[in-house]
Amino acid sequence: MLIERPPFLYRLLFPGAVWRMPQHNKCVYLTFDDGPIPEVTPWVLDFLDKQGIKATFFCVGDNVRKYPSIYQDVLSRGHKTGNHTFNHLQGLRTLTKNYLCNVAKAAELIDSNLLRPPHGHIRIPQFFLLRRKYRIVMWDLVTRDYSKRLNGEEVFNNVRQYVRNGSVIVFHDSLKSVKNLQYALPKAVEWLKNEGYEFRLIE
Repeated sequence: MLIERPPFLYRLLFPGAVWRMPQHNKCVYLTFDDGPIPEVTPWVLDFLDKQGIKATFFCVGDNVRKYPSIYQDVLSRGHKTGNHTFNHLQGLRTLTKNYLCNVAKAAELIDSNLLRPPHGHIRIPQFFLLRRKYRIVMWDLVTRDYSKRLNGEEVFNNVRQYVRNGSVIVFHDSLKSVKNLQYALPKAVEWLKNEGYEFRLIE
């Protein structure tokens, strides 16, 4: 549970970050990290189109550089994007100056005021400096679709177990997640709809 739903005390370290959205209506917020890549992102976009769902994609700048047409496809289909650094850097392992430069490099390609630190790992000074410019979006539920220790059904079960009204849910449009993602995402969306959840964009 410490991974799937970050504990309250950890959230307190980052005041003003988005973990869970206001619960005015029964809704959730789908997000996808680490893309865009040709092997996975187009499948996600086609699936979301069929479901009539808009989502937020936190993109790695270097992937945007390599696959600009896929990035533009994300935007043209009505989804939002956010900065996920240029090289998917972990803030705790990176000097603050270098981390900020890497975010700025990604921003040259990703025009967004949203930012998600890879892995949710970021130094306190990095957070407060970046908060001046960005709305920092963490999560209320990470599906762990990237985990080699979980299968698709277990990823789907994470959604069923930990989702709640206002949850910001994290999937990944990445190679390490593709098998679990393609199994769990359709099941999760079907189940969430049956439970009466609406899907909204992070504004």
